[in-house]
Amino acid sequence: MNIHEYQAKAILRNFGVPVPEGHVVYNSNSARDWAKRLGDGPWAVKAQIHAGGRGKGGGVKIAKTPDEVKQFTRDMIGMTLVTHQTGPEGKLVKRVLVESGCNIADEFYVSFLVDRATSKVTLMASAEGGMDIEEVAANTPEKIFFEAIDPTVGMTAFQARKVAFKLGFAPAQVKQAVPLLKNLYTAFVEADCSLLEINPLVLTADGQLLCLDAKLNFDDNALFRHLRIRDLRDYDEEDMMEIEASQYDLSYIALDGNIGCMVNGAGLAMATMDIIQHYGASPANFLDVGGGATIERVTEAFKIILSDEKVEGILVNIFGGIMKCDVIATGVVEAAKQVGVKVPLVVRLEGTNVDLGKQILAESGLDIVSADGMADAAEKIVKAVKG
Repeated sequence: MNIHEYQAKAILRNFGVPVPEGHVVYNSNSARDWAKRLGDGPWAVKAQIHAGGRGKGGGVKIAKTPDEVKQFTRDMIGMTLVTHQTGPEGKLVKRVLVESGCNIADEFYVSFLVDRATSKVTLMASAEGGMDIEEVAANTPEKIFFEAIDPTVGMTAFQARKVAFKLGFAPAQVKQAVPLLKNLYTAFVEADCSLLEINPLVLTADGQLLCLDAKLNFDDNALFRHLRIRDLRDYDEEDMMEIEASQYDLSYIALDGNIGCMVNGAGLAMATMDIIQHYGASPANFLDVGGGATIERVTEAFKIILSDEKVEGILVNIFGGIMKCDVIATGVVEAAKQVGVKVPLVVRLEGTNVDLGKQILAESGLDIVSADGMADAAEKIVKAVKG
């Protein structure tokens, strides 16, 4: 789950992390009033959407007067902000963060994430922070360094100092960086984050370290432990089909292709998408119905897939382990009857009771093409879609 910048900063503030003073607003008059409350300018006016690159897209402005704050807010709220992360369709801005500005002397990049290779939380940092960090990663990756953190010990003061010196901090800033980095790590672990990113971490002209921007992503599976964080979810920032899928415990992500996929198991789903691509087409979605798919869940999966106007065909790829193939076949048939599938439908079943499952499909009276193996299934659905 993602949250907005202003929400992330509120969480980090509770962990003792230095962030600018600010307030979220929903109209221009409130923006001007809050600018005055925050004290003397300048002020940063920042569009709040779930995407990076807002500065380059015109979603971050520096205002010198309260009236400029009002004008920038009026311009931003209601605009469709397009960045490299939103895609060409952009995202509608409904709220703006007004916060105190600062005199920036230097910018750095710091993030915490889970490294699957080491099974550890890893600190990633660079002295090249700011809006062009993606270019740094692509063109000069040697400027980014990593520090793996032992989960039984946590982040030590030694590691924090080591990172601070690598970033080129003077002794006065090293003294600030040690508790800052340790508090960021504590926030990452205690809030069950999957990503904590500070870009930029700035050094102000008066020698203070400040987290000027913050991004937090959370592990959905741990949200039951964090009800207040769960309530920060902004449904307006999410795909409607993904929201609908989550209500039925379906893992769904919309893509740009034309072949809808319904699969059980994330690994099999990824392999299915790859083989569709291999045979010359593109998947319209990632959809994992899980190991305990019911008729209701399969029906909802069909509805979600077919609600995508780009879908010209559906490939169902099921390995019957915990869930038997005859049960899956019954679910597919019932769901197809209820939903009224009018595009080509190819079903590949493998595993327990596979022969009975194929028999149920064959005797359903529906136009369902049965496939033997993933390659055969992908080839058939691509051929059917291309006519």
